[in-house]
Amino acid sequence: MTATFQSPARRGLVPHLERVRDSKLVRQNLILFLGGFTAGVGGFVYHAVAGRELGPRRYGEVAALFALYLVGTTANLILVLVLARYAADLKAAGRTGAIRHVVSRTSRLLATPAIAVILLTAALAIPIADFEHFDSPVPVIWLGLAIAMYCYTAVPRGVLQGTQRFPALSANLSLEVVVRTSMLVLLLAVGLGVTGSMMAVLAGGIFAYLLGSYALRDLYTVDREVVRMRTMVSFALTATAGTLGILLLYSLDVVLAAHYLDKQSAGIYGSLNKIEVIIYYGTLSVSQVLFPRVVEAIARRRHPGRLLLLSAGLISVLGLGAIVVFWITGGLIASLLFGSKFSQAQLYVLPVSFIGLGLSLDNLLVQFLMAVHDRAFIPILAAACVLLVGLIGLHHNGLTAIIGDVMFSIYALLLVLAGRCALLLTGLRPQTVDEAA
Repeated sequence: MTATFQSPARRGLVPHLERVRDSKLVRQNLILFLGGFTAGVGGFVYHAVAGRELGPRRYGEVAALFALYLVGTTANLILVLVLARYAADLKAAGRTGAIRHVVSRTSRLLATPAIAVILLTAALAIPIADFEHFDSPVPVIWLGLAIAMYCYTAVPRGVLQGTQRFPALSANLSLEVVVRTSMLVLLLAVGLGVTGSMMAVLAGGIFAYLLGSYALRDLYTVDREVVRMRTMVSFALTATAGTLGILLLYSLDVVLAAHYLDKQSAGIYGSLNKIEVIIYYGTLSVSQVLFPRVVEAIARRRHPGRLLLLSAGLISVLGLGAIVVFWITGGLIASLLFGSKFSQAQLYVLPVSFIGLGLSLDNLLVQFLMAVHDRAFIPILAAACVLLVGLIGLHHNGLTAIIGDVMFSIYALLLVLAGRCALLLTGLRPQTVDEAA
C-alpha cells in the first residue's frame, strides 16, 4: 500500500478549503452573487445602450432620471428590509400562514401610496424637467409610473430574502434587468429616446413583480394566520434611515453633477457612476445574505460577529477583483461600452471603482447595524450625506473635483461605521439586542 505524501502546508490548507466549500454562507452568497452580478452587468449594458444610441447630451438626461428613480425607489428597499426581517422571524417560528397574510395585506396597503406617487410625479414633472434642463417633462411622468410599480416588487422580494429562498430571489433580480434592457433596445429602435428609457424600466418592474409572485405560489396552499403588522413600524423607521442614506450616497452626486456641470461633462460623470454602481450591485448579494442570517443568529442566541467579518472579506475580495480588471484594461471599459464619445471617462475609471468598493462596505455595515437594531448609525449616515452635498456645492469645478468629494465622503463614513461596529461587537449579546428592539 502506497502512502500519498502531502506537505504540512497542504494538509493545513485543504481542511480550510473544504470548510469554505461546504459553508452555507458561501453557497448562499454564490447563488445571489450570480443573480446580482447578472443584474449589475445588465444594468451597465442598459446604460451602455442608452449612451451609445443617445450620445452624451441626451444620455445625461437618462442618467439623471435614473438617479431620481433610485432615490424614488427608497420605499421599495425599505419595504424589502422590513418584510425580510418579519418573514425571517415568522419562518424561525414556523408560521407560514402568517407570512401569507403579510404578503396579501401588504399588497393591498401599497395601492394608495402608489397612486399618490404617480399623481405627485405628474404634478412635479415640469419643475423637475426645468431644474435638470430636460428637453421634455414626459419622461418624468413615466418615471413616476416606474417608481410606483417598483414598490410592488418589494413584496415578493422581501419575503424571498427573509425566508432565504435565494435561488428565486437571484432569478428575480437578474431577469428584471434582462427584460428592462431588452425593452430599451426595442423602444430606442422605434425612436422613443429618453422617454423609452423610462418605459423600459417600468416593463422590468412589472415582470419582476409577476415572477416573484409566482415564486411564492406555495404560500397560498396553507391556511392564513392573521397577525398584527403594527410591530413592523418600529423597524421600518430604522430601515428608512439606512436605505435612504445609502441611496442618497450613490445618487445625489449624479443629480448634482447634472445641475453644476455642462451637459457633456454630466453625461461623462453619469457613465462613471455606472462603473461605481456595478461594483456595488455586484457585491450586494453579500449584504442581502448577511441580513436574514444575522436576524436568525440573534433569534437563536448566537453571536453574529463572525458573519460580519466573513461577509466583509467576501465583499473585499469581489470588489478588489473588479478593480484589478479595471486597472488591467487601463480604463477602456467605459469607452468600449459607451462608445468613443465617452473616452474622457477613461482617466477616472479606477478611482470611481474604489468609490464603489467603499460604498459596498458602507452598505454592509449599515445592514448589519439594522439587523441588530442599533440606531447609532442614523446620525452618522445623515452626516455623511450632508457632507457629500456640502462638498459638491462648494467644490464642483469639473469631474476631478466631484469625484474627490465623493471619495472623501464615502471613506470617511466607512471609517466611522467600522468603529461603531467594532465597539458594538465587543459587548453584543443576543439578549441586549432583543431588549433594544
